[in-house]
Amino acid sequence: MKNFVFGYARVSTEQQNLDRQLDMLQKYGVDFIYNEKMTGTKRNRPELEKLLERLTEGDTVVVESLSRLGRSTKDLIWLMETFNSKGVNLVSLKESIDTTTSTGKLLFTLMSALAQFERDVLADRTKEGLAAARARGRKGGRKPIDSDSVRKAVKLYKTGQYTVSEITELTGVKKTTLYKNLR
Repeated sequence: MKNFVFGYARVSTEQQNLDRQLDMLQKYGVDFIYNEKMTGTKRNRPELEKLLERLTEGDTVVVESLSRLGRSTKDLIWLMETFNSKGVNLVSLKESIDTTTSTGKLLFTLMSALAQFERDVLADRTKEGLAAARARGRKGGRKPIDSDSVRKAVKLYKTGQYTVSEITELTGVKKTTLYKNLR
């Protein structure tokens, strides 16, 4: 039975572009590519799930970088254990990791830990920045919605004479806020 080389590409939002990753995977020579546009912090990613179901012993998964597979050490280690249990190899092009070698396995573990560290440091800095801003009297988050504008938007909606787009343009009230206040 032939062993396959699968590519996996992911970006975090619909607005982001997969082209660079897809080009790298095709240049590597993968047989099939699974790709999706959703955050890497979620373990339940439909295309990744399909890929995991399809893998058999001797197959290889190729990614542009480890961050495309997962954003936490826990998830990356879980994926590595899944690959190991199925006899599947992992190649990360950016980090030059190939788990068919013992050095590749070591590098994968170290890079996973560093990726988690980087994420934790960023989260800590964000919390510290927010606390410093609050200490100076600044409030974060969105500005409160003007209740008069919301009432006006609801009233316009109930007339049936305006589309939701027209109402949001006239009042400045977002569509989700309008619907929430219609309930």
